Amino acid sequence: MMTILRHQVRRLFNNGSSRKLMVIIAASGPMVAAMILLSVCYPLHAASKQTIDRRFRGKPAPEFHLKDLSGKTVNLSDFRGKAVVLNFWATWCESCRAEMPWFVELQKQYGPEGLAVIGIAMDENATPEQIANFARKMGVNYTILQGSDSVARQYGNIDSLPITYYVSRNGLLVERSLGTSEPIEVLLNAKRALAQPVPKASQ
Repeated sequence: MMTILRHQVRRLFNNGSSRKLMVIIAASGPMVAAMILLSVCYPLHAASKQTIDRRFRGKPAPEFHLKDLSGKTVNLSDFRGKAVVLNFWATWCESCRAEMPWFVELQKQYGPEGLAVIGIAMDENATPEQIANFARKMGVNYTILQGSDSVARQYGNIDSLPITYYVSRNGLLVERSLGTSEPIEVLLNAKRALAQPVPKASQ
């Protein structure tokens, strides 16, 4: 679905349908508008494959208990009532680095609306301090957690990076992106997660 929408935006751009294209951009806000235009004009060389097994779509996102970079335990359930962008990445992953500015912009613009970006670092050899330094240089403004083999198994035996899951406000899996995402894919998937109703207990 996201691939189709992305092509629709590009088609509007290529066909000169500026009015419809500007409606899409205006509705997205000024910062994210730049993400859309960059995606249209300069798509990333490695397009992502967005797919989530039908057995899992609409099912609860697996709970986890991971340490942040200060050693504090963080649970996925701590974010219940928020839409979550769950990005598996590593400091050595060039494709992961390419995506990080889009997540920074999402957190900046949509955090007040209830979006939480969480980066799960899957580095095997980097220390928390090294990961923190890397994130700081990248201008990361969202939560970074230390990954584990168990969480990799919970989320489909992750064996390549980056992989991003989009979780609705009520904790259900909405979409998964394999590989480097284009900016408009990140935006539209996040909006899908945000569009889900907030659970009554979280209101």
